[in-house]
Amino acid sequence: MKPLLSALCVVFAFGGPSAQTPAWQPSHGHTQVLIWPGAVPDAQPVAGPEDDTTTVTESLVAGRPWVDVAHVSRPTMTVYSPTGKNTGAAVVVFPGGGYQGLAIDLEGTEVCDWLTPKGISCVLLKYRVTDAGPYPKSGPYPESPMALEDAQRAMGLLRLRSAEWHIDPHKIGVLGFSAGGHLSAAISTHFDRRLYVPIDAADKKSCRPDFAVAIYPGHLSLSAAEWDAQQGTKKFVLRHAANTDKELDVNPDLPVTGRTPPTFLLQAEDDQVDNVNDSLAYYIALKKAGVPAEMHLYAQGGHAFGLRRTKFPITGWPQLVETWLRTIGMISE
Repeated sequence: MKPLLSALCVVFAFGGPSAQTPAWQPSHGHTQVLIWPGAVPDAQPVAGPEDDTTTVTESLVAGRPWVDVAHVSRPTMTVYSPTGKNTGAAVVVFPGGGYQGLAIDLEGTEVCDWLTPKGISCVLLKYRVTDAGPYPKSGPYPESPMALEDAQRAMGLLRLRSAEWHIDPHKIGVLGFSAGGHLSAAISTHFDRRLYVPIDAADKKSCRPDFAVAIYPGHLSLSAAEWDAQQGTKKFVLRHAANTDKELDVNPDLPVTGRTPPTFLLQAEDDQVDNVNDSLAYYIALKKAGVPAEMHLYAQGGHAFGLRRTKFPITGWPQLVETWLRTIGMISE
């Protein structure tokens, strides 16, 4: 993997935090559900208080602050039910933050505010993130298994309890931002086997998403230096003569196959945190495998804008996703 995380924590992307606040809780009427009934697998120590929450005001997004949650060691999911007609579809949301924190409102609750009026259940996953402790720290799989374990577990739980939450178990997808976009790709390519020892009936359910959305994702491509390190200098030189853009090689830790779910990708070409080649490489791999894929690239927009409207056209992406969900049969008019 890249020595410097390509999906950097949005705290670092936008500037330092400014105000400590109490541990994050969902809005009134919504309850966090612990996804593990006992000890979590591959548990790691954290450097600060559990659910350390910071309101970031020094670097505003669309003129507003946002909330970063760090040091998560007890992962939860919160179900936000549709406020109108229920389509049966559900989206598990993975906030970004470089696997070091979670932009819990900017790339979490605000997504639910968009989806639930559309008749789509929104399931916000507060997955494990920590920047302390021995290996494996939190990070992209296989550097660390924790976030992907949490995603697999949440998908199984959601299917097990789908009737209770009025969700169609065949219309459950994932949507992630930045590092969460990588997590969307990771669970889309690692669903045949749990990374942990199965615990109960939830782990007998499929954890394959029915669709995936990755917004300004990272860790999806393999750079020239990484390809060189993995394949050997001689092979690299031979291949380099035929193709000078090694960053369009997909990350080999994301084994795309024909069973990878339909995928939507969106990124800005001026993204200074995650290179646009991440989306390009993954899109090419999807097409080679015959997986239905849709990709939107914009000249401007940067990184970590979430659903907040800015002057750039890229921030109209939610409508594109809604249209795409209709084209793949997840929701109807």
